[in-house]
Amino acid sequence: MKQTVIAIVGPTAVGKSRISVEVAKRFNGEIISGDSMQVYKGLDIGTAKITDKEKQGIPHYMIDIKQPDEGFSAADFQNYVQHYVDHIASKQKLPIIAGGSGLYIQAALFNYNFANQRRDEHVTNRLERELENKGVTELYNRLQRLDPDQAAKIHPNNHRRLIRALEIYETTGKTMSAYQQDQMSEGLYNPILIGLEMNRELLYERINERVDIMMEQGLLDEVRKLYDQGYEHFQAMRGIGYKEFLPYFKGEQTLEESIRLLKRNSRRYAKRQYTWFRNKLNVHWYTIAPSTIEETFGKISNDLAGML
Repeated sequence: MKQTVIAIVGPTAVGKSRISVEVAKRFNGEIISGDSMQVYKGLDIGTAKITDKEKQGIPHYMIDIKQPDEGFSAADFQNYVQHYVDHIASKQKLPIIAGGSGLYIQAALFNYNFANQRRDEHVTNRLERELENKGVTELYNRLQRLDPDQAAKIHPNNHRRLIRALEIYETTGKTMSAYQQDQMSEGLYNPILIGLEMNRELLYERINERVDIMMEQGLLDEVRKLYDQGYEHFQAMRGIGYKEFLPYFKGEQTLEESIRLLKRNSRRYAKRQYTWFRNKLNVHWYTIAPSTIEETFGKISNDLAGML
């Protein structure tokens, strides 16, 4: 019988951390952070890392497990999640994943077998040369023709993922979307996905307010410290909440512009998160607002009691 795993998903700033803690308290659970940026030590304010007080005594995993100069991939996320699910289940507790990007959650819950698709260096090198000589537009248009679903998930400037998607098609004859879909039925777990959604205007207002609070809490100093320590070109500093300030430190834009871009990028990310979970996964959705959190949790709690 497959282990049940609950995942609390939805756009940034919607309230996933709080609901996750309440679910853990109600159903004897422990929490795995699904946020791929919260794995990094020193990235606290910009990732809205949960505080000890907010945890309310509930154990949380996958927080502060990496240094800022280390990489962290979907395959890494998958391995860590599977390790912590086993660890939590061994204690007769319910594993709960809080937050995370659609791709990472999908990879972990449905056990994508990354190892079976090893890189073909010859194909990779050729695609990299094409990218350099012909430009990103030609390669991105090619991916849109071959695998429009995957192209919709990849920003044209994410050259690594663009090349990887094309490489998988060229080496296997199967698109990455088809490859992932084939594995959807082979998951290790019985996943229950709880999605939180909020009125868009209210959500965007909360995102803007959250950025202002982060600035008051010392976000600028946090990013500057990482920048001064030489982490500028590492993966950790490419996340929203960090990359926006790099041009400011270099004198290329004002602090006000950096804050504006951070708010804009956060709102856009929230929209992408919501769209992904809406379109790709079977999620039980609940509309939430600051004034109705207790009522919404009551509905979630009742529904979960009938599913577990």
